[in-house]
Amino acid sequence: MRAAVVDRYGPPEVARVEETPDPVAGRGEALVRVMASTVNSGDARIRGARFPRGFGFPGRLALGVRGPRARVLGVVFAGVVEAIGPDASRSSGPGSDSRDGASGFAVGDRVCGMTGARMGAHAELVAVPTTRLARIPDGVSFDDAAAVLFGGATALHYLRDKAAVQPGEHVLVVGASGAVGTNAVQLAKHFGARVTAMTSARNAELVTALGAEHVVDYAATPLDALDERFEVVFDTVGALSPATGRPLLADGGRLLLAVATLGQMITARGPVKTGTSPERPEDFATLLDLVADGTLRVVVDDTLPLDGIAEAHARVDTGRKVGNLVLHPQRGTTGA
Repeated sequence: MRAAVVDRYGPPEVARVEETPDPVAGRGEALVRVMASTVNSGDARIRGARFPRGFGFPGRLALGVRGPRARVLGVVFAGVVEAIGPDASRSSGPGSDSRDGASGFAVGDRVCGMTGARMGAHAELVAVPTTRLARIPDGVSFDDAAAVLFGGATALHYLRDKAAVQPGEHVLVVGASGAVGTNAVQLAKHFGARVTAMTSARNAELVTALGAEHVVDYAATPLDALDERFEVVFDTVGALSPATGRPLLADGGRLLLAVATLGQMITARGPVKTGTSPERPEDFATLLDLVADGTLRVVVDDTLPLDGIAEAHARVDTGRKVGNLVLHPQRGTTGA
């Protein structure tokens, strides 16, 4: 199969396409033909070894010293089940439909999910535990299914689980035009909150259309110049620290730091919430249902073929990506 590989940490050009062995579905796994993936800030951070402060040594220890041990990056995929691996509870014998009896997935199913630390989604094929799969509802494209997962799961976890956003609360989303931010604006609105979005002036119309009542141009109004206080401040891009974020909180407010240093994660207490987001199929299903019924709009900046992997990384590195960059690993395909 063709896959985008990264053998050493470095600039976008270290990501290149080459032929690699096809993965095989192991016990309890499905082999998925990837129709759409995304290149996001996490992928670019790993490729460039640009870990948040304090994570440099543990990051290289976990991922690889000079380059990622998992040569194929990418954690998000949407595609079609090609094969189901062996499983003790799999149906077999006459009439078997190649369905995994434990998970209920079968060859031909439209699925999506996230691969976690094993990565591997920037490729034509990926082997994934069936416990990580979610079905793609009818009417939801592969592009939208892939693009909603990374940012949507993070926004959902922070707003619903960590902050328990309530109707009528005022939420500030910092970095409102990114993959996490575009979902955060919409989900906060969905939960009944009033939303102020901080982004660049050129993205004001977009975030307003997504549901923001107020837009703050960060170039004209820095965070420390804001007069309003918020029940929830959600920093999706690493612009705030506990010291700079707390003054923005109203009484009982919560500060959400999606991009935190090691020290901030260790010392987070009380109103300060940090940490990684889980990759739960039930959360994916929630997001996909919101996409299917039109509640959640998936923002896609651009779609690129697998051969555009270096360009995609370069665009993420600029920090000006809007929403998601979708990658099409299959030659000549669209995200339908």
